Amino acid sequence: MHTCFKKIFFFTMLCLGNFLAAQNKLSGTISNSGNNKAIAFAIVNIPALNIQTETDSAGNFSFTNIPKGYHQLQAIKFGYTHFTTMFFMSDSSLVMNIELKQDPNYLDEIVVYGNEESKRSETANTIDVLDVKSMRELGALSLSDGIAKLPGVNQLNTGAGISKPVIRGLFGNRIQTVLLGMRFDNQQWQDEHGLGLTDIGVDRIEIIKGPSSLFYGSEAMGGVLNIINEKNAPVGKTQADVAGRFFSNTYGYGIDAGVKRSTQKINWALRFGNESHADYSDGNNNRILNSRFGGYVGKASLSFKGKRWINENNYLFAKNDFGFLMDAYQVFDKPDDRLTRSFERPHHTVLINMFTTQNTFVFNASKLKIDLGFHSNNRQEQEGAGGISLDMILNTYTAKINWTKNFNASTGLVIGSQNQFQTNVNVGSRIIVPNANLFESSLFTYLKKQFKYAVLEGGIRYDYKIIETLETGVLNNGSAYNPGTNVVAVNKNYNTVNGAIGISIFDAKQINIKLNASSGYRGPNLAELSSNGLHEGSLRYELGNVNLKVEQNFCADIYAEYYNKNFTIFGTAFINHFLNYIYLQPSNDDYLGFRIYNYIQKDATLKGAEGGIRMHPSVVKFLFIQSTYSGIVGTTSNGEYLPFIPAQKINNELKLKANTVSKLKNSFIGIGYTYVWAQNTPNQFETRTDAYDLVNASIGTEIHGIKNKLLISLSGNNLLNKVYYDHLSRFKYFGIYNIGRSISLNLKFQFN
Repeated sequence: MHTCFKKIFFFTMLCLGNFLAAQNKLSGTISNSGNNKAIAFAIVNIPALNIQTETDSAGNFSFTNIPKGYHQLQAIKFGYTHFTTMFFMSDSSLVMNIELKQDPNYLDEIVVYGNEESKRSETANTIDVLDVKSMRELGALSLSDGIAKLPGVNQLNTGAGISKPVIRGLFGNRIQTVLLGMRFDNQQWQDEHGLGLTDIGVDRIEIIKGPSSLFYGSEAMGGVLNIINEKNAPVGKTQADVAGRFFSNTYGYGIDAGVKRSTQKINWALRFGNESHADYSDGNNNRILNSRFGGYVGKASLSFKGKRWINENNYLFAKNDFGFLMDAYQVFDKPDDRLTRSFERPHHTVLINMFTTQNTFVFNASKLKIDLGFHSNNRQEQEGAGGISLDMILNTYTAKINWTKNFNASTGLVIGSQNQFQTNVNVGSRIIVPNANLFESSLFTYLKKQFKYAVLEGGIRYDYKIIETLETGVLNNGSAYNPGTNVVAVNKNYNTVNGAIGISIFDAKQINIKLNASSGYRGPNLAELSSNGLHEGSLRYELGNVNLKVEQNFCADIYAEYYNKNFTIFGTAFINHFLNYIYLQPSNDDYLGFRIYNYIQKDATLKGAEGGIRMHPSVVKFLFIQSTYSGIVGTTSNGEYLPFIPAQKINNELKLKANTVSKLKNSFIGIGYTYVWAQNTPNQFETRTDAYDLVNASIGTEIHGIKNKLLISLSGNNLLNKVYYDHLSRFKYFGIYNIGRSISLNLKFQFN
């Protein structure tokens, strides 16, 4: 028996040693396809292994310990088209010589869909990308504010600090936010619960438009907001930076600092930041009392690369405060000091703790990815009475398993499962939704085939969801001031099948056409099922409906783009049909003087179009002109207009650029003009909104030293101090205008 055990032990160690054995070297050069000159400081990245490096002055790069099997390699350099390719690492070393085409204007960025990275043209999904550098240069106050300038994207806001993204007319629990690789849920079921995330430590935001339930599951029926963390430092380097942003309108600031280092086997990074804003002023220079917001954030990451195991760990802590209006009378309350950041008045406090661990196991022709995560979201509400009233803790436990099989360099199969368990617990004195347990599990498969000038992809997914609400304090017991006796504990089970199929046809020179059909779903959230209470800032009493069904949608999308050396023109059209669309409708009843709103369901359809033109004349290389349009109409099955549908808008931008002037690089000066049409088709319980236009401008440059650089930009939004209401502003119902003129200064000092 003892001898048998030793044989088994030595055999196991031999297999493990073979699995972890030293692997191979990948090296190569990157050059300009036009003149064969070496390209220095290009970023070379292998996403699945979580490593990247930079080319040296001769354009050389190298990686060691690359596991045997298929991998994707990316090469990125500002001013050149992005390069991606699949390669097979055998038992011997591999040399790759890459040529990049110089083209500073063609925007074929590398994006993430599911767990795979590819060029934007090489997926059938419509995906827009906005990097944080550009957002800061434009003076964005938040993530939602930054992406709202993209076609088809808006923001539902309650002042300057509380906002959430709106993608093609959908928001809240119809838009899934992905952060640190997992689904982010911060109880967005209430209109005045904003996204509440900062751009600190973020590289870019990718917006997937349309149903994406195949890879992302529940709440991705309107699209996905994929927040991508900052890149690792190049292998063998330590990098650090300090950044500051200052805003005139809110007398606000944002500061953050970070440091990171990478080796062939270990990456780590730390970042800390603080933001603080006083109340904003409208176009009449009237202060909007208690619209202040601010908070702290800390991020840490640590990654290990073994021979066939890549482990990436991320942690996020954030504490944010958001002032809000209890009612319209608060607008005329006695103001405190103009520059105060005090949160003694009514406000939300949101505490976030989030940890994820992502593990990739690399085999000869496949990869196994196992991601685990925990997210604690504690939302507190202080209504000005000296103590915390609403206090909810939502804990989320997530497990994702994806197995990717590469049959060859152009064909890949993914089989995966996503699982999530949530608990919602009330610990405050006021309760508007019950304690609950929620569970989701799924199984899906996805196939992608790449041809020379086309990509065909699709798959199918099954989801099972349980929502169990529990008897919770006064919600169930009731009182003279809270008719809680109507709220009963429920146990709901939902089964859904969803899928997607699409094709992207691309010509390496000029054309990209995408056809995509997909479906999505979500179960009713806790507020829609069991809400029973007065909601601050809305002057309404909301009652849930335990009989609500699963909300399902089916979307068809077509995208076309034509590109040449002088201009790019693109357009997309979509139709998104919903079964059992859930929304609030006021009743004829009231409670203690407050109108009672009920959740109802009807079939609905959203139709829209987006398009634009980018002009980048080859003979005037410093000139860039862009104009984009988006419009959408949403109606129920009986012809009623849906609520919170954004008005048509057009964004125009003219920018002059100079890439190199002495030590100044990437210098620019730009002016923007936004026109938003009147919204004359509001829901029957909304009011129409007048048209408005805004003028914006920005200027910036980079000052490069030997081992460091300073990025500096100055921007102005609403320069003419326009007085206006946006249709998606919840302050409109109080007669409060949107933010007036705001000048912002953005500084970032990088150490290499």
